[in-house]
Amino acid sequence: MTDRLANDNVIQTQQLWFTAPQQVEVRPVSLPSPGAGQVRVKTLCSAISAGSEMLVYRGQLPDKMALDANLASLQSPSTYPLQYGYACVGEVIDAGEDVDAAWLGQRVFSFQPHASHFLANADQLMPVPDDIDTESAVFLPNMETAVNLVQDGAPMLGEQVAVLGQGVLGLLLTGVLAGHPLAGLHTLDTLAGRRQQSLTLGASASFDPGADLAELQAGALAGAGADLVYEVSGVPDALNLAISLTGYDSRLVIGSWYGNKSAAIALGGNAHRNRLQIKTSQVSTLASGLTGRWNKARRFATAWQMIRRLQPHRLISHRQSLENAPALYQLLHEGRQDVLQAVFVYD
Repeated sequence: MTDRLANDNVIQTQQLWFTAPQQVEVRPVSLPSPGAGQVRVKTLCSAISAGSEMLVYRGQLPDKMALDANLASLQSPSTYPLQYGYACVGEVIDAGEDVDAAWLGQRVFSFQPHASHFLANADQLMPVPDDIDTESAVFLPNMETAVNLVQDGAPMLGEQVAVLGQGVLGLLLTGVLAGHPLAGLHTLDTLAGRRQQSLTLGASASFDPGADLAELQAGALAGAGADLVYEVSGVPDALNLAISLTGYDSRLVIGSWYGNKSAAIALGGNAHRNRLQIKTSQVSTLASGLTGRWNKARRFATAWQMIRRLQPHRLISHRQSLENAPALYQLLHEGRQDVLQAVFVYD
């Protein structure tokens, strides 16, 4: 709830802070009126990232590394206490000088940490298209990442593609890939519910890596391996599984961010003889081969179009108020099977 203070231009906002590994708290903060070029936004909902955000929660970020070198809201080093989060959708409720009045009342997306209200420069905001649901709009960062993964992997007509990990990012990636004329789109996840969801989004088949791996390798991949493999599970040990699914001169695209976690990778066997191409994919920038024709605006426009097609709000499993953040993060930390996408909703 918003409490007006004595000065009517100052409001009391609630901010989420990570204070230590596996500890979060909600802090009341006085938020001044917007300055020149700024707007004040009332948050409608914000999405929790089960990947990078859980690294923050667990204390698994690399030391002395900026939270995100390309986002103004996440320039602080990865030391506690800190704010984090990058998927807020809200409504502009106030504007400072030199801001176009058309922003007032506009639904906007912003790469902002979780908070009931925030200040931002107008150029840090993106208007949410009128035909896109508010809860679908919070998927913009993950959808942009999925689009970037497809661009980095460059799937071709008739290829066999495998996606390891069917969390939110993996499911969005599967949904985008399903629009390509592939020979097969195979997904892997340890959770049956997520495997079923991937089939709904267009996967040819989905497998439990602990039970069905031989079936995938000898059956669907006919012993030849996949042409293109994506690793988006967030588990470093899955890299060896990904390598085992590749074939001669195939591509492995790593979309996971492991933070300070590491694993021994078997590069001395088939990975070496198969001339395996390994690429890390990171959404903060565009691949150099695309920059002659693509920019961030074009990629965001593509991400919005994919949101229209996939309607990702159906992936939301948990909606909670900011006050329930400690319990919600603990559910994500425990890997509860019923938690897929968790969002904060604001009054």
